[in-house]
Amino acid sequence: MLKYLITGGCGFLGSNIAAHLIRSGEQVVVFDSLYRFGAAQNLMWLRTLGKFEFEHGDIRSANDVEIMISAYKPDIIFHLAGQVAMTTSLNNPRLDFEINAMGSLNVLESVRRNVPNATVIYSSTNKVYGDFELLPCRETSTRYELKSYPQGIPETFPLDFHSPYGCSKGAADQYMLDYHRMFGLNTVVFRHSSMYGGRQFSTYDQGWIGWFCSQAYRQRLGKDDKFTVSGNGKQVRDVLHADDMVRLYLLAADKINDCRGQVFNIGGGVTNSLSILELLGFLEKEFECKLSYTHIEVRASDQKVFIADIRKAQQLLKWSPDIKWKTGLRRMISWVKENDQ
Repeated sequence: MLKYLITGGCGFLGSNIAAHLIRSGEQVVVFDSLYRFGAAQNLMWLRTLGKFEFEHGDIRSANDVEIMISAYKPDIIFHLAGQVAMTTSLNNPRLDFEINAMGSLNVLESVRRNVPNATVIYSSTNKVYGDFELLPCRETSTRYELKSYPQGIPETFPLDFHSPYGCSKGAADQYMLDYHRMFGLNTVVFRHSSMYGGRQFSTYDQGWIGWFCSQAYRQRLGKDDKFTVSGNGKQVRDVLHADDMVRLYLLAADKINDCRGQVFNIGGGVTNSLSILELLGFLEKEFECKLSYTHIEVRASDQKVFIADIRKAQQLLKWSPDIKWKTGLRRMISWVKENDQ
């Protein structure tokens, strides 16, 4: 039986993958600092599902990582531990670097020393491509569109790290690929667009789908008066449901000989793209109310559009999203209603 290690295993993506593996009776080790909001709740939830090992540690600590990997000797590592908020990276660039860049190097070095044949699948970000400010962009009544990339941004698009967050994740991204080139490690990089689904305890600066679903629900109940939208709300992302992400990570682990040393742009694709305004319009229909919100300045380094060209993943991994955005959003709304704080 294979042994799975999930760093950041109490986060949104990590807890969804862990839940699937635990329910399947696999050997699972969950590593998490429980620093982020919602992580402790996810840990309690995972413990209701079955047996697994939990290691409370800090990815920034080379010692914590070394002790864990040398003791458990995992076969498959889903490296998901990370600092994920743009605002945090601007407020505390050192913390952002230590978690994302140094933490990832800690994992790679420990794998190289202890389990060089293990599979390492890393969760990167679309921010490694920068802001696309020089690309021609068309503005419609509800969204922005990149005319020159109708199928989305491919993996061949030039890297252009923007913001401390983009730099730290981009550095880790490139280390993952280089440790395959230089040391032969079985690494894979997924550059994610927007993810959403159950177990996502969203905040105002991370997890925009869950955040707006939560704000709309609270406003419908009369708990909140207004919320804010950064910029004009026409910013577009392709959105991917947690169930499709879980399937992707397991497929990559199973097909490691076909995809090691590779990078993939991952999202819902063109047919699952949404602007903030389009999401809010959908929520108004679902909640049968008129939402009240105000616009504030656009966030620093915010991309007007990112849609992933997912054709490489379709070809090499035989993976495509199954859950359409309306179906996924209704599931997200149900989860928000059950877990609203």
